[in-house]
Amino acid sequence: MPDRKDRVKENVFGAYYVDSSCIDCDVCRDTAPENFKRSDENSYSFVFKQPETEEEKSACEEALTCCPVEAIGNDGCEGSTAGEKPI
Repeated sequence: MPDRKDRVKENVFGAYYVDSSCIDCDVCRDTAPENFKRSDENSYSFVFKQPETEEEKSACEEALTCCPVEAIGNDGCEGSTAGEKPI
């Protein structure tokens, strides 16, 4: 289960995020390339753009569902701060 208190710092503001349990498997980047990128420096994925269309939202939900370590979260709040300090 993703931990919203353990989000990686590169995530952009918004509902979707990746936490530090990411194993850099590439599933999210393959599934939703418009929304996920790799941090080469830290060897994990992060949300670089929140979904703007229904197609992007669907792709992000598929990435969330397919993530083998459940590192992708959607807190359901459009106004959440993905890069915020832990709560």
